[in-house]
Amino acid sequence: MSLAAAPGASSRVAHRARRDARCRASDGASVVAPHAKVLRDLLRSPRIVQAPCAHDALSARLIERAGFSAAFMSGFCVSASRLALPDTGLISYGEMVDVGRTCNDATSASFPIVGDGDDGYGNAMNAKRTVRGYAKAGFAGILIEDQVAPKACGHTKNRRVVSREEATTRVRAACDARDEDGSGIVVFARSDSRSAVDLDEALWRAAAFADVGADALFVDALRSKEEMRAFCKVAPGVPKMANMLEGGGSTPICTPQELEDMGFSIVAYPLSLLAVSVNAMERALREIKLEGYPRDETLPTFARLQESVGFPEYYADDARYKA
Repeated sequence: MSLAAAPGASSRVAHRARRDARCRASDGASVVAPHAKVLRDLLRSPRIVQAPCAHDALSARLIERAGFSAAFMSGFCVSASRLALPDTGLISYGEMVDVGRTCNDATSASFPIVGDGDDGYGNAMNAKRTVRGYAKAGFAGILIEDQVAPKACGHTKNRRVVSREEATTRVRAACDARDEDGSGIVVFARSDSRSAVDLDEALWRAAAFADVGADALFVDALRSKEEMRAFCKVAPGVPKMANMLEGGGSTPICTPQELEDMGFSIVAYPLSLLAVSVNAMERALREIKLEGYPRDETLPTFARLQESVGFPEYYADDARYKA
């Protein structure tokens, strides 16, 4: 589809002015959650933000402890770890919110996590409820996509998208929920139309999503560095997200510096922690089955494992309340 039908320049300028005003207001507004303000500040910084993906409270805590400034919560990984099922729309809004709440509870109040909100779990009104629920669960940001239900995982087959009108309405509703509640949650608008239709359609939708108020943009499964650069030229000034799918996806794997030079503001690593966990668990199970015990070099000490889940802090707190 042609880019000639993209939203008009006057509309784009007006929407950007409103979005910029919201961002300026959020800097001093007490109603905006502190982690949402942190994420907004990170996205405005000149350095790209590396954000590995968590799938439970422990992985979220480990990401923060490793020194990263932000994280995502991956729908693929939550569906896999909680249900042992594929990311094909089988996991529910309630299950995602429940896992998200534990991820946010396990990290500091200022550590921003972006939650995968899939297609908003229904129509525009459902999308508004999803944004509000994610904000209440402690998320600093939410990713809303334009797929039909049931959604399909990125970089896989059978992806289809809703109409332009429905897609932009969904994103607008998400932005309205952000503004009406004053949470300041960062709305990442995602399009899967690069795979479902073509690149021109994906770029048109990215521009349209910026026009209706999206704080950041993501086009999934871009197929070359040239396509990635073309995406970064859409809606100048609106942060762009990259996704480095580990193990063989459609998008070229780039270094953080390469992505920063292209114009990306944030990059997600969706499968790293889940993938290495699966490898490690399968290896340990083989060793137990064949040798009777997992190899010592693959195991943390018991003391280190206790530290990872917070025993030292628990004991210190417990000591305060001893009679």
